[in-house]
Amino acid sequence: MTEAQIHLMTNHFPIILPMIGGVILILSFLLKSAVSRRIGYFIVVLGGLFTIPAFFSGEGAEEIVEHLGKSHDLIHEHEEKAEIFAYLSYLISLVSLVALWMNWKKKSYEKLLFPLVIIGSLGLAVLAFQTGKSGGEISHPEILNQED
Repeated sequence: MTEAQIHLMTNHFPIILPMIGGVILILSFLLKSAVSRRIGYFIVVLGGLFTIPAFFSGEGAEEIVEHLGKSHDLIHEHEEKAEIFAYLSYLISLVSLVALWMNWKKKSYEKLLFPLVIIGSLGLAVLAFQTGKSGGEISHPEILNQED
């Protein structure tokens, strides 16, 4: 299996999981459900974990698609956006993991991390859209030059 195949298989999870986790966290607030909150935290953490193989397979995928004649400028733009997304994803996932542990142990400081994880996961959603769109433009020219 090539790094391009690994990249294509794993890159959708880090994009969608933080959004799903953020929505569940908002619902957990409305429902006052500790179990839903833990599930939301866990899904955000999973998004960060899936970022690892997507991020580290990107370099090998880059070499393969450049060899196929794809635009270096599009690849570079995607790489820059993906780097910012990945580092923020790791940070939000770590905060979410700490918040999950605090919720499980009923620590009062978890209430301070809760809004940070929600805001972070929603911020990741914006970066995920930009990163995913720039990645899609590499192999899907039909989405180039479309309004955002």
